[in-house]
Amino acid sequence: MIKALKLYTGAALVLSTFFLGMKNHEPKKRVLITVHEEAKRIDISVNGKSFTSYIYPETLKKPVLYPILTPSGKPVTRGWPLDPRPGERVDHPHHVGLWFNYGDVNGHDFWNNSNNISSSHKGPFGTIRHRSVDKVVNGRNKAELGVSMDWLSSMNTAIIREKTTYIFSYKGEQRIIDRITTLTALEDINFKDNKEGMFAMRIARQLEQPYNKAEKLIDSNGNISTEAVLNNEGVSGKYYSSEGKNGDAVWGTRAKWVMLNGMIDNEPVTLAIMDHPSNLGYPGGWHARGYGLFGVNAFGKKSMGNSSEEFNYILPKGKSITFKHRLLIHSGSSVSQEEVEKEFTAFAEN
Repeated sequence: MIKALKLYTGAALVLSTFFLGMKNHEPKKRVLITVHEEAKRIDISVNGKSFTSYIYPETLKKPVLYPILTPSGKPVTRGWPLDPRPGERVDHPHHVGLWFNYGDVNGHDFWNNSNNISSSHKGPFGTIRHRSVDKVVNGRNKAELGVSMDWLSSMNTAIIREKTTYIFSYKGEQRIIDRITTLTALEDINFKDNKEGMFAMRIARQLEQPYNKAEKLIDSNGNISTEAVLNNEGVSGKYYSSEGKNGDAVWGTRAKWVMLNGMIDNEPVTLAIMDHPSNLGYPGGWHARGYGLFGVNAFGKKSMGNSSEEFNYILPKGKSITFKHRLLIHSGSSVSQEEVEKEFTAFAEN
């Protein structure tokens, strides 16, 4: 009996040590989402380093991801108007971070809305408001954030309910943001053919294409001045599309993906936006502007010059539509178009 008890106790000790060892060697959650509800900000980090934040202050007319950083901490998004950096353009105050919206939804302009609307934009304007955090799942190689938003008319009436899942992941020096967006109509919705849309970002000055026209820039003291000719020192971006277009020729064309190559402080950086084959209007039309607007539009066809007919999409009340997009950020080494095509193939299969 005593011998049997000793054997049982020894076995239990071995098992407890084994399970304790397993616990001590559990994979660390390297992609972390941290919610700061009072600050209206949700931070995402990779291996202890800041990657991006989901922010939704009342001063913005839509929730955005801002800033977006490379693994070495270099911002690929423009700082102005939130955190101006010397030498940046001060145009389009509604271009903040990475966002999703559209320029004509039941006659409402969700794209151009900001606290500093240009007189050229007459409205009426729509606003997208964050409503809730629905899911936070941290993990070793990826993390998921689920949120709900309302698309509000100029009368502050919700016309679309949005449910979005962000998936943040990484491999090596590569960072990936997947955005899965489901829009549910709370009344009959008309997405009228418009060039202003949909999944888009405003990039850092260094990733713009060299440009020589006069522009308003901000200096190190926060002063704004008009430069007759832009200083393009350190500006090195160039667009390439899956369909063989490059540079300014990419704008308005349809493509599966578009990549942007450039340098930030002598570090190679590639951004690639991918349109999923399941998306309406695939392949989308590209808002690839040399001055730094980079995005893909499912609906704009005639307005973007690639069709003689308008593409107006009606989403009936109670019905939903889902969009999937990916932003790939690679830094530290050059990325070829063949490599981006390979990454797109993997994305398209999901």
